[in-house]
Amino acid sequence: MEIIKIRDDHIKLGQAMKLAGLVESGVDAKMEIQEGFVKVNGKVELQRGKKIYPGDVIEFDQKLVKVEN
Repeated sequence: MEIIKIRDDHIKLGQAMKLAGLVESGVDAKMEIQEGFVKVNGKVELQRGKKIYPGDVIEFDQKLVKVEN
């Protein structure tokens, strides 16, 4: 499981995916999220702007990324 660090109390899902290197751009993140390929804490998430907090786990393309601060 990869870990990404954030400075603020939350980050948007699309931004977190870019920061973790799961996607190349915000457009890519938007498409993958809208297609239902991204999970947050084990549940499919369809909102690119979903707030992700420390302790949350993003799952995409068989990769897990945990957010910490």
